[in-house]
Amino acid sequence: MNPNCIFCKIVDGKTETVIEFENEEIVIFKDIKPASDYHFLAVSKVHIDNVKSLKVEDKPLIVNMEISLKEHIKSKGVDESDSLFGFHWPPFNSVKHLHMHGIAPVSKMSVLTKMVYKPGSPWFSTSEYAQNWLK
Repeated sequence: MNPNCIFCKIVDGKTETVIEFENEEIVIFKDIKPASDYHFLAVSKVHIDNVKSLKVEDKPLIVNMEISLKEHIKSKGVDESDSLFGFHWPPFNSVKHLHMHGIAPVSKMSVLTKMVYKPGSPWFSTSEYAQNWLK
């Protein structure tokens, strides 16, 4: 844990953030600046700086984050086909702690947020891209 990292503090229960889901590797909570009606972050319990810090053996962590976010969004009654899952690609990440965004419905995102979370851009990548990057 990094004592100066806000996500480490959230994982450690040292903030008032409501954890909506937790398993052995991750926690899920609401993003403080939601891009749509539902915007969650899956955060690794172990401090990892960002997606580019991952190693090939970390691929199951990315899969866990994506599956957990998809299940969590489905539990809210949201259609997964109108959802987006991915990472801000360094140096374009605001918090230096590995986290995956789960956003839905994409159809309700503003033009600006669609640009900020545009898959395939230099600043945002899908889970699939991150997994392939690790190969």
